[in-house]
Amino acid sequence: MTGTLSFSAASLLAAFGLDLILGDPPHWPHPVRWMGRLVEMTERVLYKGDDAPVKQRFRGMLFWFVNVSAVAGTVAGILAALSWIHRGLAELISLWIAYTALATRSLYDESNAVARALEAGRLHEARQLLARIVSRQTDHLDEEGIWKALLETVSENFSDGVVAPLFYLALGGPLGAMVYKAVSTMDSMVGYKNDRYRHFGWWAARADDVLNWVPARVSALLLLGAGGLSGLEWKRGWKVMRRDARKTSSPNAGFPEAAAAGLLGVQLGGPGVYFGRVVMKPVLGDSDKPADASAYRRMIRLLFVGASLGAVPAAAVRILF
Repeated sequence: MTGTLSFSAASLLAAFGLDLILGDPPHWPHPVRWMGRLVEMTERVLYKGDDAPVKQRFRGMLFWFVNVSAVAGTVAGILAALSWIHRGLAELISLWIAYTALATRSLYDESNAVARALEAGRLHEARQLLARIVSRQTDHLDEEGIWKALLETVSENFSDGVVAPLFYLALGGPLGAMVYKAVSTMDSMVGYKNDRYRHFGWWAARADDVLNWVPARVSALLLLGAGGLSGLEWKRGWKVMRRDARKTSSPNAGFPEAAAAGLLGVQLGGPGVYFGRVVMKPVLGDSDKPADASAYRRMIRLLFVGASLGAVPAAAVRILF
């Protein structure tokens, strides 16, 4: 028996509730951390920096398929074995796997740690904490830059860490969610356009784009719905999303970011430093209001309301299918 056959709507909602309550305690076992170690190991074996670009791309494809196959086979095998031993044990582990796929609470916890340090005037600490959750360099950012980076990472990761896992839990249960997390983990580790990963990580980055295409757009709609329920200007959010969402180099990130920028009335994007290089990111939204602590708190309200709105149809899919 696979994880998809025994995973119910009630289990999905229970996993969502556990994520809201528990988050990601740092010393608890977590599949994504195990995936990270697997990715590091397979990269050491398959990456050859002196290969020609075509060979690097081939190795990157092989690297991707090895990791996805390993994760899918391991999860399916464990759930099948546990189902044979005891159905209740399999359902319990399925619930745990589903809970670990979601990141609503940890996204709040990690971003809020930065916000608390910044509000207390501890700029250096805020920069250090921010560096743990964003890929850009943070040592030069001023207070406004940190608030903008927080708003961008919470809105973008609302899709990657909340809506997309719910989407794949709905379609494929814990097995589907873990395959998605494997693809997302590889993208976060090797999907960069720098000298090392431009060719080796190409396949991982494109695969992540494909799997996030629908969730990113659903995320924007959920944020707009959450904005309407929270008393924000959802029509402005819709207008900015339609205007600015496709400006980003990513085919997906611009949708939740632009929707959030419009709802909050702030301007996101602009120059950022990545791997020692200044990257001019497109500007999203209008600077009607400052990117500050108030905007961050409104973003967190959007995060939790939007996540709750997303959990309901995801559970409905499990009932129907």
